[in-house]
Amino acid sequence: MASDAETGVVRLGGDPPSPYEERYSFSRVVACGPFVLVGGTTAVDPCGAVLGSTAYEQTVEIMRKLAHELSRGGAGLGDVIQTRVYVTDIGRADEVGRAHADAFGEVLPLMTMVEVAALIDPRMLVEIEAVAYRAP
Repeated sequence: MASDAETGVVRLGGDPPSPYEERYSFSRVVACGPFVLVGGTTAVDPCGAVLGSTAYEQTVEIMRKLAHELSRGGAGLGDVIQTRVYVTDIGRADEVGRAHADAFGEVLPLMTMVEVAALIDPRMLVEIEAVAYRAP
């Protein structure tokens, strides 16, 4: 954990970390004031295996990971105000959207879903970022 006492910014690596965090030098979670941000999260495990073979299965795993990482920053899925979803095939939007809806229920965060040419590993079908707001 890295913290900047002057600004109150707290930076956390993933729990568990992705195989890319140390190599590319990034945090999984940043908490700043009332906001908790979780960077691009995929269904990869610490050894590099991608969990889930469908876009739905991968999104379910990603949502599980997002909930865990948000909790480390003092937030939960109910505090999420925005998600950004990157898919390698927009034709799978319904699968991804269904898993997103299953996780958030009535929370209704802002959501942007875009198709990208590829993610860092060709087995990855989905990557999601989240922004949460913790009421003071």
